[in-house]
Amino acid sequence: MILSLRRRRADKKKAQIPESDSEMTEIVIPSHFRCPISLDLMKDPVTLSTGITYDRDSIEKWIESGNRTCPVTNQVLESFDQIPNHTIRRMIQDWCVQHRSHGVERIPTPRIPVTQYEVSSVCQRIAAATR
Repeated sequence: MILSLRRRRADKKKAQIPESDSEMTEIVIPSHFRCPISLDLMKDPVTLSTGITYDRDSIEKWIESGNRTCPVTNQVLESFDQIPNHTIRRMIQDWCVQHRSHGVERIPTPRIPVTQYEVSSVCQRIAAATR
């Protein structure tokens, strides 16, 4: 049901959730739970070196498309490291649980992505151990 909470425009602050067949309920999604790029509820919030938090998928697409600046501050990114923002994720999960009676599903805890280097390192250690 989170997908139905998608906000199409920045000036639209509420989402309508069907409570029953005949009535609609408006739920206000806190602005700090929304990704500044997609304006969707963040599922895997990460913070960049500029201190701004984004949804991991959105900021990865931003960087992969060749952008080298922070979308909010326009500062040049000195590092592309993405630090998981566990506090915001837990707050979003709690908010989802509080609104489950309105059809909002709790976002799952994301798995930490594994880099190619980490996979290669593990494979080398396994190969060395089997010799």
